[in-house]
Amino acid sequence: MAEKILTSTNVLLIFNQRIMYRPIIYRLAGDFNIIFNVLEAKILPKQEGRIILELRGEEENLARCIEYLKKEQVQVEVLADKMHRDEDRCIHCGACTSVCRTDALAIDRATMEVIFSPEKCVACGLCIIACPVKAMSGIAIDKDIDN
Repeated sequence: MAEKILTSTNVLLIFNQRIMYRPIIYRLAGDFNIIFNVLEAKILPKQEGRIILELRGEEENLARCIEYLKKEQVQVEVLADKMHRDEDRCIHCGACTSVCRTDALAIDRATMEVIFSPEKCVACGLCIIACPVKAMSGIAIDKDIDN
């Protein structure tokens, strides 16, 4: 019997207000044999919900799971495996630190520079959106995805 190879990917799920309270995520484990870990969740009542999940399972099941989410009108964005900061572009404005929930991006109060600690980073990609000079980028290790 061949051993099943599990892969994982991080995804940002955005639920609009029409579907935010529907029981969609619970089906991932039972219907698609997916193990999921909630990395971050932000629910704004009567607006939208944003959840970052690590999905782990067989590649075929992951693909079926993502298609199911899209069919249910969930906006799905596959996130990078790790983040990279372009030191030459960074102007140390601190915008990224306001969205970083793991403190991988923090301001050094002595120098007032932004310090990036990649070992703390979960590659959620929120810093890419926040950075006004596009100094942050995502790198996919095993897929052809670049953010």
